[in-house]
Amino acid sequence: MAQARTEFAAALNQIASEKGVDVEVVLDAIRQAALAAYKKDLMLRSQPVPENFEEFTSKVDPVSGEISILEGDKNVTPPGFARIAASIAKQVIMQRLNEAERDAIFTEYESKVGTVISGAISRQEGNTYFVDLGRAEGVLPPSEQIHTELYNQNQRLKLLVKEIREGARGGSEVVVSRSDPKLVAALFALEVPEIQSGAVEVRAIAREAGARTKIAAISIQEGVDPVGSLVGQKGVRVQAVMSELGEEKIDIISFSDDPARFIAAALSPAKDIQVVLNEKDQVAKVIVPQDQLSLAIGKGGQNVRLAAKLTGWKIDIVGAEDDSVKAIEEEKEVAEKPGEEPK
Repeated sequence: MAQARTEFAAALNQIASEKGVDVEVVLDAIRQAALAAYKKDLMLRSQPVPENFEEFTSKVDPVSGEISILEGDKNVTPPGFARIAASIAKQVIMQRLNEAERDAIFTEYESKVGTVISGAISRQEGNTYFVDLGRAEGVLPPSEQIHTELYNQNQRLKLLVKEIREGARGGSEVVVSRSDPKLVAALFALEVPEIQSGAVEVRAIAREAGARTKIAAISIQEGVDPVGSLVGQKGVRVQAVMSELGEEKIDIISFSDDPARFIAAALSPAKDIQVVLNEKDQVAKVIVPQDQLSLAIGKGGQNVRLAAKLTGWKIDIVGAEDDSVKAIEEEKEVAEKPGEEPK
């Protein structure tokens, strides 16, 4: 008898361990399954289900595994019920355990939202890819893919855990991303000890996935260079991030609370920039030397577009030799005089 008790307790703990759930969850599944089995047994024997059946309870001895059905304090377990309960309850127990396992998994992944995880492409359905994350399967929908990337079976990738959402077929699913700007920030967090320690913070990020990202960092600790921290010695840190993203270009700049300074930095690699702010309309007029104009605008307007996303300002770029520059400079002079409104 002692051996039987040991076997039941060992099996109980093994199931709980394998499924990653608490032993009490397993016992509760068995209790509920026993009640369902008792009700089904009554129906199979053409006996009426008691009107107060909802008040019936079941008891499982965690040592011996013996199952009892109780009506209040009265034991109403039919003879031979243990054998019947085992066969009828098995399916119910496994269903409950699978549900508990899924709940445990998704609770685990909920805590990982916003972080980087490694996974391997396991299969494809249409334009959607599924990723083996270990304990769960991630969904990489078209909107979260880098459209210049090709994904192959068993290919390993680093991905952002974006959200846990209701799946099309019911239940929850882990949505992962390659295109979210937060992936770049999370990859830098892995590479840069100064971010991990809190000495440097990423304050803003703008991204056109697969092409270019602008990231603005600020130093919280005196004497720490935020740009140098992200770049790393001989560019080793930024190169590691770029390599993971298929050589996507990354511009690293210093964040500033001064909008004019921040906008000028955001238009890097263009230099010698003058900025005039219209705070009411959140518009920045930017004067750029002619030889820096193409750099400021970027291919297809990408540089200025990302700078606008990064800073939150609409940016109008004007070449330094344009006819409108004189008017802009006059506007700047007036704006700098206290008590006067720009004309």
